[in-house]
Amino acid sequence: MRRTLLAGLLTFQMSVSAFAEANPKAAVPMLPPSPVAPQKALTLKEKLKALTARSTHVQSDNLIFDLPVTYNNKVSKWVSYYQVKGNKWFREWLQRSYKYMPFIQSELRKANLPTDLAYMVMIESGFAPNAVSSAAAVGPWQFIEPTGVRYGLNKNWWLDERRDLHKSTTAAIKYLKDLYEEFGSWYLVAASYNMGENGLRRQIKKYGTKDYWTLIKLSALPVETQEYVPKILAAMLISKAPNLYGFRDLEKMDPLEYETVYVPGGTELNSLADHLGVTRKSLKDLNAELYLGYIPRQVGKHAIRVPKGAALMASSFANRN
Repeated sequence: MRRTLLAGLLTFQMSVSAFAEANPKAAVPMLPPSPVAPQKALTLKEKLKALTARSTHVQSDNLIFDLPVTYNNKVSKWVSYYQVKGNKWFREWLQRSYKYMPFIQSELRKANLPTDLAYMVMIESGFAPNAVSSAAAVGPWQFIEPTGVRYGLNKNWWLDERRDLHKSTTAAIKYLKDLYEEFGSWYLVAASYNMGENGLRRQIKKYGTKDYWTLIKLSALPVETQEYVPKILAAMLISKAPNLYGFRDLEKMDPLEYETVYVPGGTELNSLADHLGVTRKSLKDLNAELYLGYIPRQVGKHAIRVPKGAALMASSFANRN
């Protein structure tokens, strides 16, 4: 019932997309006044708060959207999919989001970009640092190697910076800014990120439109790209009020916190993790760019990340071995 009400609310054509695309930093437009009681109209945020207040289980009060939101059949399809068939792994994504989303959104905010672009990472990789696609895209932001190199991510036999959340987020921000400067639409930014800017450029020129939904109707985009933005929008809607969509009792991971320390070549993550008393997996996830699990001996020194408060202990151990 709550999901039906929310769907009805959002369908007031939060395809205010035209307005929000042109005004990405503007507040969500006001709903028209009620014909029955001509009083002050409520914002979308206020409407959603009133709706979610009926549930004693709602865990999220973050009901502001800074990307344009369209609720149509494609978005509805993915909302339903994540609730049913994709429930298990979407739940895992939600739980990981508590760990990684604060950092990603903070970096986007510093760059004056919509913080909801962070949901691209949820769809791209489920926040998994070692995710690898069939197209050889790697890391949380799923960079292919040429694009990664273009935006400053190094790759060699022992290091792959595409896997590093901080470095790949910095690169993604530069890339997203370039895409928005060219296409002027966050939906098209996402589409070009998915299919490549050259392919999107050709389709826009061929069909003479820069409207994402029109390009879908014309079958001008690959099937995966047609579903990409709806997936992001569905993830946004569920993540901002998970209990409203049936995702209750989530095991919230602690937000990502770490310290950076320089250690010499020859440092192995497994032995360092054992010394620090943390799991090997957790230390490897913090240092996913070291995909072999160690720093080669021929490397003078390299920065690694360790749990907050462990920098001195890690430095002492690495430099005596």
